[in-house]
Amino acid sequence: MNSRRCAACKQLRRRCPSDCIFLPYFPPNNPQRFSFVHRIYGASNVGKFLQQVQEHQRANVADSLYYEAYCRIKSPVYGCVGIISILHQEIDRLERELVKVQAEISLVKGQTQIEGQLAQGQQVQLSSSSFHLSTTTPWFN
Repeated sequence: MNSRRCAACKQLRRRCPSDCIFLPYFPPNNPQRFSFVHRIYGASNVGKFLQQVQEHQRANVADSLYYEAYCRIKSPVYGCVGIISILHQEIDRLERELVKVQAEISLVKGQTQIEGQLAQGQQVQLSSSSFHLSTTTPWFN
């Protein structure tokens, strides 16, 4: 028996055997981690999940279970899907902003090039191929 029980054995009020499957993934200094997982999945199911995968994958499984349980407790309706959706919306917004900034950079470069030609006394020829502006992207939202 370990002198320090893992968070799972502490919460379940049982002795922590030396080969406890929970010990490496639910340390005694982080009881909230097991509490979330236990509340959503149950200790028995978590033990089964960990036993069904190879040992080198167990840390990833424990991390995934914790993250999914945490999200489900914080947002019971949407859970992880809600967070993923919010992140996709943020990515879309930032991609649109990047397109706007790239268009502004292209415009400023073109203006600078024209001003440079005018300063040198050269004749300026404007063509539509000078600037690459996509008409399929919304510039202003």
